[in-house]
Amino acid sequence: MDAPTISFSFAPIQAHHRDRTRRIRAVLKPAVQPTANIPDFSGSDAFDYCLAHHVLEGAEAAARSRETATFNWYGAHPDANASALSTPTAVGPRIVLAPELDSLPRSEISETPYYVLGPDTTAAPPGLRDLAATAYATGAKNGFADLLAGHAVVVCLLRHKQLGDTLDSWTITRLPGTIYCDHVNEPVVLTRDLIHEAGHNWLNDALGATACKISDDVRFYSPWKKTNRPAFGFLHACFAFPLTMIYTARVLPGTSGDLYRFLTAYLEQQRGLLATTAADHDRALTLINDPTLRERLRSVHREALSL
Repeated sequence: MDAPTISFSFAPIQAHHRDRTRRIRAVLKPAVQPTANIPDFSGSDAFDYCLAHHVLEGAEAAARSRETATFNWYGAHPDANASALSTPTAVGPRIVLAPELDSLPRSEISETPYYVLGPDTTAAPPGLRDLAATAYATGAKNGFADLLAGHAVVVCLLRHKQLGDTLDSWTITRLPGTIYCDHVNEPVVLTRDLIHEAGHNWLNDALGATACKISDDVRFYSPWKKTNRPAFGFLHACFAFPLTMIYTARVLPGTSGDLYRFLTAYLEQQRGLLATTAADHDRALTLINDPTLRERLRSVHREALSL
């Protein structure tokens, strides 16, 4: 039986996705060749929103470096060639890539490496696409379908590691809906990391959609970073980590062996860390001016605390 669904539907985000996509396409309209169409095979505003940001980023970089052929490619492929790259999953078509981490660019747009869809992009090998598809299905079965559908559109699988190794994952604000992460051979673990990063993407969109500006003047102690962080980063951690805790608690009974021990240890560690944030989280939430968003963040935090 599928687990209870957590509601990630938030009308301001859906409106934000449509409006932002429309604005990007309007900016890029002069570059789009008259014969170019934007396929709508996904049926998802979130899918279009994610791809529009890749096209915008790629076209801007090409224009700045005077790479005419690449710039023209984006004009001819306003969907970033998504139809040729997509993998079917339980939450809709996803784009699963496997770029070499050492080859990823770094620039002023991000403190971390990143990858932008472009003319040389190829889909990940079949084994990694299957891994991701199973991970999406696991997330959907455990109540996170809406989150993954709306905020984990492009996933870049980076370094293959062993269970128990430190797994790095991140997102960047310039490419919403895109996730970069290491991976092991366990889809259950990949699901956890997709949920974590999709949570960051969701919260970024929610803050943008509600025009919520969080002051950097107030800081709170983050047990994950072991330092005082601005409220923005603290609230992000107090949302993304609880989501992974809820997921882990739901999926744990169906695991065994090393995977069961790994996830049990993870959940126990997160319980201890999250418990130290209870009082500060209530204070940090007063900085969220949208009452619906504030209650969404509070409910996820409280559910995780109760595990």
